[in-house]
Amino acid sequence: MNMSWQKKAARAALASITLAANMTAASAAEIKEIRFGVEASYAPFESKSPAGELQGFDIDIGNAVCAKLKAKCVWVENAFDGLIPALQARKFNAINSDMSITDQRRAVIDFTDPIYVIPNQMIAKKGSGLQPTAASLKGKHVGVLQGTIQETYAKAKWAPAGVDVIPYQTQDQVYADLVAGRLDASFQDGEAASKGFLKKPQGAGFEFAGPAVSDEKLLGAGVGFGLRKGDAQLKNAVNEALKELKADGTIDRLAAKYFDVKVTLK
Repeated sequence: MNMSWQKKAARAALASITLAANMTAASAAEIKEIRFGVEASYAPFESKSPAGELQGFDIDIGNAVCAKLKAKCVWVENAFDGLIPALQARKFNAINSDMSITDQRRAVIDFTDPIYVIPNQMIAKKGSGLQPTAASLKGKHVGVLQGTIQETYAKAKWAPAGVDVIPYQTQDQVYADLVAGRLDASFQDGEAASKGFLKKPQGAGFEFAGPAVSDEKLLGAGVGFGLRKGDAQLKNAVNEALKELKADGTIDRLAAKYFDVKVTLK
C-alpha cells in the first residue's frame, strides 16, 4: 500500500531535522580552538586573580562552551574599545567581555543569542543626591569605560546638556579617579559596580545613585558573544552549546556564584 502524503511529509520533516542536527554536530566537531577577546578589568565578569589568572562570569561561560564543544579555549586580552576592530582583524574568533547586543554593534559584527542581561547604574559619593539624569548631572564629571554602551548613552543623553562625560581605557581607572575626587560619578553595569567597587575597601563612602537606567536602543537588551559577520559555523556551534548550558542549569549556577540577582535569559 502506498504511504499517505501526511506520513511522507512527516518522514521528510524528520529526515530534515536529523540532517540539520548531524550537520551542526559535524560543524562543532571541526572547531578545535576558540580564541576569545577579553578586557580583563571588569569584575565580576572578567578580571585577574592575585596570581594573574583570568577569572569571572564570562570566563567561566567561555570555558564551559569550550568544554561542551571539546575545543581549546585561548584568551586574548585587549582594550574594550578595540575589541571589535581586533575581532575584524582576526586576532581572535569571538568577543567574550560583557558586550551588550545593540543595533549599532550589529551593523559591523554578528552576535550569538543573548546569554544574560545586567542593569546599568550610576555610582557616586553617599549623600550626593545625584540622579542619572541630564538635569542632575549638568556641570558634573562622569566616568565611563571607553567603547561601552554606557559611554554611548552618556554622550547621547547627558553630554548635550552640559555633562562632562569622560571615557577611560579601563574600568579600574574610572574607579581610581572617582576615589580621588576627579569624578563626581561613574556609569557602568550595576553588578560590575557592586562586586568590582562598592563591596571593596576602595568603595567605602560610595553608593548607587538613583535607579537603574534602561534604554533598549542605546543600552541593548542582553549580552552575547560578538562574532565576525558570516562566521555561521562558529555561531551555530556556540549557540547550540549555550542552549545546552542554559537547559542543564550550568549558566544559572555560574550566575549564582557571582551575582545577587537573576541575570540569565532563556
